[in-house]
Amino acid sequence: MKIGFAQINPTVGDLSGNCELIMRAYERLAGAGAELVLTPELAITGYPPQDLVFKSRFVPENLAIVEKLHARIGEAALVVGFVDRNEGRGKPFRNAAALLERGKPIRKTYKSLLPTYDVFDEDRYFQPAIRVEPFDVKGQKIGVTICEDIWTDDYLPRPLYDCEPMRSLVEQGAKIIVNLSASPFRLGAPVCRLEMIAAQARVYQRPICYCNAVGGDDQLIFDGNSIAVNASGDLIAQLAAFREDDRVVDTDSSAKIELHEGKTPEQLFAALSLGVRDYFRKCNFRSAVLGLSGGVDSAITAVIAADALGADNVTGVLMPSPYSSRGSIDDARALAKNLGIQCLQIPITEAFKILKAQLKQIFKGLPENETEENMQPRLRAMALMALSNKFGHLVLSTGNKSELAVGYCTLYGDMAGGLAVISDVPKTMVYEVARWINRERVIVPTSTIEKPPSAELKPNQKDQDTLPPYEILDQILQLYVEENLSARDIIARGFDEKTVRWVQRRVDLNEYKREQAAPGLKVTSRAFGIGRKMPIAQRYVD
Repeated sequence: MKIGFAQINPTVGDLSGNCELIMRAYERLAGAGAELVLTPELAITGYPPQDLVFKSRFVPENLAIVEKLHARIGEAALVVGFVDRNEGRGKPFRNAAALLERGKPIRKTYKSLLPTYDVFDEDRYFQPAIRVEPFDVKGQKIGVTICEDIWTDDYLPRPLYDCEPMRSLVEQGAKIIVNLSASPFRLGAPVCRLEMIAAQARVYQRPICYCNAVGGDDQLIFDGNSIAVNASGDLIAQLAAFREDDRVVDTDSSAKIELHEGKTPEQLFAALSLGVRDYFRKCNFRSAVLGLSGGVDSAITAVIAADALGADNVTGVLMPSPYSSRGSIDDARALAKNLGIQCLQIPITEAFKILKAQLKQIFKGLPENETEENMQPRLRAMALMALSNKFGHLVLSTGNKSELAVGYCTLYGDMAGGLAVISDVPKTMVYEVARWINRERVIVPTSTIEKPPSAELKPNQKDQDTLPPYEILDQILQLYVEENLSARDIIARGFDEKTVRWVQRRVDLNEYKREQAAPGLKVTSRAFGIGRKMPIAQRYVD
């Protein structure tokens, strides 16, 4: 069968806009010879709709869109994701797919396996399917699955489910399996999906067509990378990564291809650029402002923003203090020139002096410490927010995952912003991305990459005066934050006990800071914020 993949970028809640997006893709694919067209999971509402489903008119209006699409169907059939009501006991809604064919009643199927872990919370809203049945489409029995329905225990955090929708569909005679998906990006995800889907195809000797969403929705990024495998498990089609695409695929094809997956920094850059672009577009922002310190974090954030929004829509601001080095100022200016972005300079030295003078009597007899250090990023935040208010820019915060993890950042200072672009990128990966950016020409100044990192909030300050080497810190954070290992288990792997305990304590103590951080784009297996829920007031030490 010729299957059309509508790898589209829906906007959560834009029901009419998503309808037109679906219809345009359907018409292109039908015109290219598709017999059956697939959309991603919940394409009509966008994924995840979260508590929008509880709004009184949201689900009825999405159901009206299903009817509207049905009325416009031509020769090709369409399988579209939407939210249905649950008329029986249990949760109020169903994560659903509708089969739309001209001249035939709408047929529906429901998602069986509802993920409620990591970033997913579907059990809050949806009732799972009791049973599934294949559809007869143009003489073929088609098994329709929705995202998690096709995932197996080997690729889940642990065995979670007692039913196997795909097995049931095959046992009922399904000859082709299709999957409507909204699978968020994380490093390694495209390879993982192919391994799993190819294995399923080989087990059941059925071709599988997997149509994934693409685009950014708040903190989640969907990478596309839709695929088709034949009954032998060979990859026969891969759609574009990180952009909309449509393709007609013949499920009988034996023309095997290799999966294309970019190198880690290339994937990170593409994901973050898409995340920024869609966050701005879907929230109706047009321009960004960010501080340029001359360091590598603000540098790659600026490069990503310029790529996502266009250089004309990005303003970089130098805000030197008494401790800013000439080298850092020069590096920040060079970066702005290389990118072609607007560059402003708003020194904070005088404001810093005035603020210290105002507090001088209150602080009398007390030595300067992190109090005075933190005044500086808070003054910078005031300047950036003033530009935001006056010109309508969205402030981008530039902190990386390593710093956010251990609280090496200032609340209401450098943490201030509307979007934390690299908050899920460890510092060691930040350097990888910077070197990748410079693969053809120098954009990030070489000295920015090579110099020891420093917050420059006091004389001769270096990050490593306070933090373990980032190469060590990031390994410990990977184990503690992403893999949930206890401090004792990490120490048993050969890491220094004092260092591990310091990292553990800093991560736990700074939960309150992260609770107040700007939303950050998720690119690793476990990001702070979405997908990681830790109490602030707690005393557990492992």
